[in-house]
Amino acid sequence: MTIAVDFDGTIVEHKYPEIGEERLFATDTLKALIADHHKLILWTVREGKLLDDAVNWCRERGVEFYAVNKDFPEERGKENNQSYSRKLNTIDLFIDDRNVGGLPDWGTIYRMIKENKSYKDIMMERRGEVVYDDAPKKKRWWQR
Repeated sequence: MTIAVDFDGTIVEHKYPEIGEERLFATDTLKALIADHHKLILWTVREGKLLDDAVNWCRERGVEFYAVNKDFPEERGKENNQSYSRKLNTIDLFIDDRNVGGLPDWGTIYRMIKENKSYKDIMMERRGEVVYDDAPKKKRWWQR
C-alpha cells in the first residue's frame, strides 16, 4: 500500500513549529511498515526549513520516506509545474491525528494494516467479543 503519514500530532506530539516528543512506537511502526514493503509518504503542512527538520528527525531514527509532500519522488513541485496540486492522488491510506475519533495507538494502526482489520474488529477482540468475518450479510430492502 501507499500510506501518507502526517508529522505533527501523529509521529510526534503536536508542538508546531517545534518538534514534539515522539509518540509511543511511531517510528518503530513506520520502520515495520517500510520493512513490509509499504510506500510511506510524509504529508505535512511543514515547508522549507521546518520540513527539512522533520525529514531529518525521521531519518535520524531510521525512517526514510518514499516521497515527501508529493505523491511520488519524481513529481515536480509548484515552482516547476503550473498544474501542481497538494491533493493526494495515489494513496491507499492516510494516517493523521485529525481523523474522526482521533488517532489510534501505533500498535493498533499496525494491526489494522498488517491484518487488514477494522478498528472496530480490533476493539471487539480486546473486549473479548467474537468477531465474525464470515457472518452472512443482512439483505437490504432493495435486495429482497
